[in-house]
Amino acid sequence: MCGIVGIVANSPVNQTIYDALTVLQHRGQDAAGIMTIDDQQRFRLRKANGLVRDVFGTLHMHRLQGHIGLGHVRYPTAGSSSSAEAQPFYANSPFGVSLAHNGNLTNADELKEMLYQTARRHINTTSDSEVLLNVLAHEMCVSRQWNLTPDDIFSAVKATVKQVRGGYAAVALIIGHGLIAFRDPHGIRPLVLGSRVDESGKTDYMVASESVALDVCGFTLERDIEPGEAIYITDDGQLFSQQCVEKFSHNPCIFEFVYFARPDSFIDKVSVYQARVRMGRKLGQKIRREWEDKDIDVIIPIPETSCDIALEIAAELKIPYRQGFVKNRYIGRTFIMPGQKTRKKSVRQKLNAIGAEFKGKNVLLVDDSIVRGTTSQQIIEMARDSGANKVYFASAAPEIRYPNVYGIDMPSAEELIAHERTVKGICDAIEADGLIFQDLSDLIEAVREGNPELKGFETSVFDGCYITNDIDSGYLQMLNDMRNDDAKADRAAELASNLEMHNEGHP
Repeated sequence: MCGIVGIVANSPVNQTIYDALTVLQHRGQDAAGIMTIDDQQRFRLRKANGLVRDVFGTLHMHRLQGHIGLGHVRYPTAGSSSSAEAQPFYANSPFGVSLAHNGNLTNADELKEMLYQTARRHINTTSDSEVLLNVLAHEMCVSRQWNLTPDDIFSAVKATVKQVRGGYAAVALIIGHGLIAFRDPHGIRPLVLGSRVDESGKTDYMVASESVALDVCGFTLERDIEPGEAIYITDDGQLFSQQCVEKFSHNPCIFEFVYFARPDSFIDKVSVYQARVRMGRKLGQKIRREWEDKDIDVIIPIPETSCDIALEIAAELKIPYRQGFVKNRYIGRTFIMPGQKTRKKSVRQKLNAIGAEFKGKNVLLVDDSIVRGTTSQQIIEMARDSGANKVYFASAAPEIRYPNVYGIDMPSAEELIAHERTVKGICDAIEADGLIFQDLSDLIEAVREGNPELKGFETSVFDGCYITNDIDSGYLQMLNDMRNDDAKADRAAELASNLEMHNEGHP
């Protein structure tokens, strides 16, 4: 998962992009980047591994001149964690094009070969974002026009979307022209449009992964960019939009609402916070129906995503709600960390139990989901060490049994704790006294209630149904080979070796 932002304004955009990226940091802590176009029509770029606050210093911010730009925060989905994979990417032809993207292209290898054979374009990294950039750039070359019209831009996007598959939201800059933003035909990955009027009465525009980025920068949420739609904003502030595919549907990733998105965001007209409240209500109703025999004394969330969910469960069951864990906010999200030992160590560093809330009690722990089960098992152990009598566990999401192929770097199928396990098997594996999952139908309804126009969702991690209809066993095996812990350890060792060789050659 990544976060993207793009701005066309009537004043410098460097600080605004920086501010937007800081509130999208939850979408990726691996790397960050900003690209602007200065008054001399040159790209200005700063990108590196690390958090936003660490990547951009005062000197970098001064260099990022211009009234148009884009930004990106990343965690790796395809490719490695090297700084070479950080976004944005750029291509010199035509004009100069830069792109950042959130999601995953499921036919990246096929596109890479096509680009070399038909356009003689070389892809220098393993990132599918560089592939998407070069497909778009190649299609803009087709018109052979010096000054691209909006129709030329939309024709290039149409040709691009026709070729690429997967889930994606992208933003691109074209020197001398403006900014493009577009979304995949299924609307899997989120993208919103906002505007603000400056002191002179002129309009600035912003696109971002989540509406919270608009809020903190003083922009008003205008609308979601629709599935298959492209937005073109000229560098002098004219906005154009066009639907770029004939067949499109609206199937947003439901895991955005469960886990990734900030609660103060709206995605596809749905309040993330209200969706999580409804998740808690429905899960509380299921617990009341199915767990009449469970003597629960207290309900404790595993911070932070599940806090609103747990509070609603407590209200539904009329059982006390307590904060039983203190979270260290300086530890990243554990399910995307490489290596089982690292994840186990990070759980202990991330959370510390408040013993008085556990001692002698039957506790119900509530989390948004269970992925590998590492975190869940460790937290249950912490609860027992703190004196809990019995430890029950509730997940606001159904069992995650299948890998994600649209931009979430979940583990290989074999590393998912629910893979080929029953609920009882999962319960035994995490060593809980009882385990209950949200029903998929209830999860869908909890989100859809916020926007009844949404008829479907991308739910493949729960049901194995991939809506792009291009995922087969061969692709899933390839993902397994890339994503399992052994493969990631090999890539990390190779990166460390390359860095050591580089340092030896450059004292």
